[in-house]
Amino acid sequence: MKLRTKYILFVIILHLITLVLTYFIFDQNKLFFIISEAFVIISVITAWQLYRQLIQPLKLLMQGVEAIKDKDFNVKFLSTGKHEVDELINIYNQMMDELRTERTRQEQQHFFLEKLIHTSPTGIIILDFDDRIQQVNPKALQLLNVSEEHLQGQSIHELDHPLFKQIGELKSGETVVAKLDSINSFKLQKSHFIDRGFSRHFIMIEDLTAEILAAEKKVYGKVIRMMAHEVNNTIGPVNSIMQSAMKTDQLWESHDFDTLKDALQIAMDRNQNLNLFMRNFADLVKLAPVNKQPVVLQKLINSVAKLMSIKAQENNVEFEFNLPADAIHIMADEQQLEQVLINVVKNAIEAIEGNGVVKFDIVTALGKLVITDTGKGINAEQHANLFTPFFSTKKDGQGIGLTLVREILLNHSFEFSLKTIKEGQTEFMIHFIQ
Repeated sequence: MKLRTKYILFVIILHLITLVLTYFIFDQNKLFFIISEAFVIISVITAWQLYRQLIQPLKLLMQGVEAIKDKDFNVKFLSTGKHEVDELINIYNQMMDELRTERTRQEQQHFFLEKLIHTSPTGIIILDFDDRIQQVNPKALQLLNVSEEHLQGQSIHELDHPLFKQIGELKSGETVVAKLDSINSFKLQKSHFIDRGFSRHFIMIEDLTAEILAAEKKVYGKVIRMMAHEVNNTIGPVNSIMQSAMKTDQLWESHDFDTLKDALQIAMDRNQNLNLFMRNFADLVKLAPVNKQPVVLQKLINSVAKLMSIKAQENNVEFEFNLPADAIHIMADEQQLEQVLINVVKNAIEAIEGNGVVKFDIVTALGKLVITDTGKGINAEQHANLFTPFFSTKKDGQGIGLTLVREILLNHSFEFSLKTIKEGQTEFMIHFIQ
């Protein structure tokens, strides 16, 4: 039963009892009976007025409660001129002002946070309570190279992407640098926040590739310059002394010194080879800026194939071509790109043991050049270090060929990869982004 109903019943019962009692008490005295009846009527009227004054604040309060239920914080009440009611109205209006201000502030903060996440240069993945992906910002999609539909609602422990395997092993607060392939490196950081009393996780992904490559280049550049300086400072004077000795005929008049003369010549030749060896390293450091000009890709491929044909024949390797008839024009530094293809084809030929094939394939629709060889392939350990300076899979390799390839293609902003697809099929792919 409502409070209003209880009050009305109480007033009615009370006045009915009063009327009955006055009837029995003042039954013999009509004047007192009429006066008592008048007091009862006045009491009823007073009770009704009190009822209206008491019930009005309750009605206002109920209207305010309904407005709060509907999250409508714009409902406010006007003053009635009655002190108690006006006090209640003032408190209610202040409360609504505070709620409206707080909601506006939270909406602004939420909008700012959403905007910040969306435009962040760091990839951000927000998980729900069950570690399922709830939100992914555009940078994370770009770094992972996947669509939002592929990730939305998926558990990070069920996705087969290489980065998610490492993310799944992270604990809250941990940070790790993950290498996706032989080029790209990422910083993964996992943290959490409290939502409705429960812990939820989020992951930040930062691309460190450019930073690591720049630091790496700075280090090996300094080492190479120091090595070149020391070698040149040594070779130059030594060769000068030996050449002077070789030109002094009086020293070689007797045949007894022919062996020494031959030894000096061999030493000079070795010094020249060492000088050439260091020049190859110096070329990596002194790589000229890219001078992009229109290049016909088929013409460049054929030129490299002719240049490498003798080496291919010596190794019983055949060239196959799947090139479109229409000329494919790209913007590139022809000399540098030629050096890239020479290194790639040379490595492909040397990777083949016995008879084999090196195939050149242009995928026009995707803007790709794929060079495939039937060599022994690349294992997981080699794949992780392929483009690392001074790393080589060859016994007498210098470890600068693929590093030079990497630098040239990165300077061109061309995407590239080198991997063994299956046994007897290793592909070097260059994606010519224009």
